[in-house]
Amino acid sequence: MPRIDEPIEPGDVEARVLALAGMSLSGLRAVWREKWGPPPKIRSPKLLRMMIAWRMQAAAEGGLDPKLKRQIRSGRLPRWPLPPAGTRLTREYKGVPFTVVVGEGEVIYSGRSYGSLSEVAREITGTRWNGPRFFGLRPGVSP
Repeated sequence: MPRIDEPIEPGDVEARVLALAGMSLSGLRAVWREKWGPPPKIRSPKLLRMMIAWRMQAAAEGGLDPKLKRQIRSGRLPRWPLPPAGTRLTREYKGVPFTVVVGEGEVIYSGRSYGSLSEVAREITGTRWNGPRFFGLRPGVSP
């Protein structure tokens, strides 16, 4: 089995990720410290394992493209596009139907303008929701 700290070739990633499976949190932190400096202060071995695995894959395969890196750093990630203006979306929540109308860059619900479907979903449910998922435009669990 290849060592975790050796240079990574694309074909070696799977074996190295599997080698992480049996490591404790302290072992994972030691791997991180050796390769990238001070480890993140998270306490979840599972999450740290996934972070290390991603970094190994990125090292072997090239990671994110420069355009996406710039978008992430700028904070301007692409939003889920709204359906065409004039579209009506209806969602039943707790036995009550709710309807929104998509406008040009806005969503109209109950006579008010919102910037996103997520804002409307939050207004309806009182909790944070992914608006496209709430209104059935994306796969996933609905409330």
